[in-house]
Amino acid sequence: MQLLADLHTHTMASGHGYSTVTELAMAARDRGLELIAVCDHGPSVPQGAHPWYFWNFKVVPSILGGVRILKGCEANVSPTSENGIDLPDEILAMLDFVAVGFHPLTGFDERDRARNTRALLRVLANPLVDMITHPGNEDEFPLELETVVTAAVDRGVILELNDHSFSATSGRSTSAAREREFAQAALAAGASVAIGSDAHYHLHVGRFDAAVAIAEELGFTRERLVNRDAASVLEFLLARRERPRLDAGGEW
Repeated sequence: MQLLADLHTHTMASGHGYSTVTELAMAARDRGLELIAVCDHGPSVPQGAHPWYFWNFKVVPSILGGVRILKGCEANVSPTSENGIDLPDEILAMLDFVAVGFHPLTGFDERDRARNTRALLRVLANPLVDMITHPGNEDEFPLELETVVTAAVDRGVILELNDHSFSATSGRSTSAAREREFAQAALAAGASVAIGSDAHYHLHVGRFDAAVAIAEELGFTRERLVNRDAASVLEFLLARRERPRLDAGGEW
């Protein structure tokens, strides 16, 4: 199964990434990808990007070397903010793509399944949110699977199947079985699903082999995945809401 878009990549702005936007785009081009989403971590992650970083994302090319760059975020579920996310709606509305997930040291380290689920349901109800990242992180951030999948279907939000969750180098590798369970439940419920690399280094962009193998084993076809190519991603996003800065960076 060939996928031509990667909706989960990080730069140095995330605080623990090791590449630039340009390096990500050139690596994507070399791998034959048509589109990437740059989803740096929101500010509540230690050394995550400041809101001004996301506000100024308009200066980044929209197309670089033939690769469409979605200027996005991987924001964090927040226990204290007005919208339950660590970036305000004013910033989220400017972005081409909004992903949200749970991460350590951002207010949810108690492993409280009910609390985590309530917080994520609030996030899923926000019309600016496009994707939930690595929902199967059972060991750190357990969730009520059926409740979350049902809400994702109702809201038309993507549930990610995260390739890095199946890597031995990942802190989430012990929850790999739960990541698979989320994908299986999402398929059965008709939820939107995307496979993401979660690349924190440019040579990992478009690295999907483990997640693709699991998706094929579960019965996913290419047509069931949002990130099959640039056209399918843009069709999905533009059907949800306006993306005011989609072409603001121009083509380089």
